[in-house]
Amino acid sequence: MEIAALFDLSGRKALVTGASRGIGQAIAEALAGAGADVAVTARDVSSLEETCGRIAVKGKKALPFSLDVRDVSACASVVAQAAGMLGGLDILVNNAGYEEIRPSMDVDEALWDTIVSTNLKGAFFCAQAAARHMSQTGRAGAIVNLCSLTSYVGVPTAVPYGSSKSGLLGMTKALAAEWAALGIRVNAIAPGYFRTAMTDVFYENADWQEAMLAKIPQRRFGALGDVAGTVVFLASDASAYVTGHCIPVDGGYLASI
Repeated sequence: MEIAALFDLSGRKALVTGASRGIGQAIAEALAGAGADVAVTARDVSSLEETCGRIAVKGKKALPFSLDVRDVSACASVVAQAAGMLGGLDILVNNAGYEEIRPSMDVDEALWDTIVSTNLKGAFFCAQAAARHMSQTGRAGAIVNLCSLTSYVGVPTAVPYGSSKSGLLGMTKALAAEWAALGIRVNAIAPGYFRTAMTDVFYENADWQEAMLAKIPQRRFGALGDVAGTVVFLASDASAYVTGHCIPVDGGYLASI
């Protein structure tokens, strides 16, 4: 098989959560660029207009859905609707996430529940709904979870977030082991330092930027294409024998500590 054909997603149907901006938007656009029709979700469906426009420019079908991934029944409903309207579901990218920096002594139950329910619980039930559909229809599938550097290292004032992302890494491995027999691969990526709306507060601090760049061997922050290309690889036949792994996309940060 030609190498380019291994990365071709023509005819594939994908669902990307949290796709209104930033990394999620870039992933949705990249999947469409590789040939997939893409359903996208956000809590505010009107915020998906730009993402759908970018998918349409690629000549692919774009379907927007309102979804708060903390709502288990809504996860199942949206997955079913997306699969029905797309004519199947081959790829799920669990990108929806929430982070709030707060000293651990000040973390309350509400913040803990919001972060863990969004980043871990929501990802599981979206994956479960997608896997049920894939297994019932006999279509092989690929699920990609968005982990984090905090899946590997401790970050002060980010304990709920790090806990959720560490759990997501464990979930990725366990589901990969369980669902391989169903023809479903489950992998993850761990983005390093990328400037997005959720992380913009850090980048407003010049001293923080200088300190972080000194820790990254490539001496640059991530670009959205760095993440998008890795997701296309994990969603495609190019990674057909890869499951249960998390790829850090971090400019060498983890390798150097």
